[in-house]
Amino acid sequence: MRCANVGTFFLACPMPSNTLPEPAADVPESAADTVFHGIVQGLAQQRFVPGQRLVEVDLAAQFGVSRASVREALQRLAAEGLVDLFRNKGAAIRTLSARETLEVLDVAERMTGLLARSAARAVAAGAPRAPIEDALARLHEADRGQGQDAFASARRALYRALLSTSGSRELRRLLPTIHMPIVYAQHRPAALQRIRMRDYRAMCEAVLQGDEDAADAAGMQHVRNVREAIEAAIASDLGQARR
Repeated sequence: MRCANVGTFFLACPMPSNTLPEPAADVPESAADTVFHGIVQGLAQQRFVPGQRLVEVDLAAQFGVSRASVREALQRLAAEGLVDLFRNKGAAIRTLSARETLEVLDVAERMTGLLARSAARAVAAGAPRAPIEDALARLHEADRGQGQDAFASARRALYRALLSTSGSRELRRLLPTIHMPIVYAQHRPAALQRIRMRDYRAMCEAVLQGDEDAADAAGMQHVRNVREAIEAAIASDLGQARR
């Protein structure tokens, strides 16, 4: 089973713990999976950046796989819109225009609300709260100073917990196609993590209370807040470019 490209939006609760079990992570099942997920995670960790050329021989050496596996992974990444393939010129991480960025956020807003609503509905119906609570606690720990890599990993674990709790096959299929990894790799406003943690807490409370409407609203509001921060950063960049 291919693991989902997850990791954008979620919450944190002040639940200190250094004894929580490590959240179950999806394990790549092929060499192409290793490259695929390595590049997706590398975007979150700033090891890959939008516009960067991807050279087959370099990726093969980096991930310890064959060039055929690299080509398979690049084809999959291109199919999901994360990579652009150029005839006789190789591949590059996709770069989004300002308009494309805002279009991605439009879709993410609706889907994040739906994911939160679906998870809250499942909790209200008796689904276990512990996977989400544990993932939230780990995210909170990462936010308290373990670095960007730890935060990105914890966020992906929370995404998995919410998806698993929701039980929705359609969400599991659709969410990885949203190009939020590119958006977050390309736009990193200084206020973004503060916005995330504040919003994650609000959505956390609603989901764990099984309040579908509040969870939906909190999820959508989070992406609106992210959009506002990114729009401000884009406007600032344009203003500086004109000077």
